[in-house]
Amino acid sequence: MQLLGRIVDMGIKDANNMGAAMAPAAVDTIVSHFKDTGRKPSYYDAIITGDLGHIGKDIVSDMMMTYGYNVKPNYNDCGVLIFDKEAQDTHSGGSGCACCGTVFSGYLFNELKNKKYNKILLVATGALMNSTSSQQGESIPGIAHAVSIENTF
Repeated sequence: MQLLGRIVDMGIKDANNMGAAMAPAAVDTIVSHFKDTGRKPSYYDAIITGDLGHIGKDIVSDMMMTYGYNVKPNYNDCGVLIFDKEAQDTHSGGSGCACCGTVFSGYLFNELKNKKYNKILLVATGALMNSTSSQQGESIPGIAHAVSIENTF
């Protein structure tokens, strides 16, 4: 099952705060998924966003609570999983479009294969900007698409 997200623009203009720019789009997509399917966060072994880092992850957790969904027990972010913040001095975590694909095709796929995870909601996030728009002080809209993956191994 897949869900195409909507563009969400919360007026974030700081290109150094991409997690904050993309997190509202992730929340919009996850909430829409739960409403469309009637599922709750506990349905999934893991809910994983793609490249929000530590700051964006915290924003998602907090915003989801305002909608009545506690995702903290099974929620994580690819940008958090791919790097060790302290050992690698990455500050907020990883970023970039490759985080989601890399973490899924390596770590998460193995967790499915080994049956540690049987149901994953993978939410890839993105920022709709370029170097010129951020230099001009424009806001950074975000978007997120989700795919529900269930184990068939």
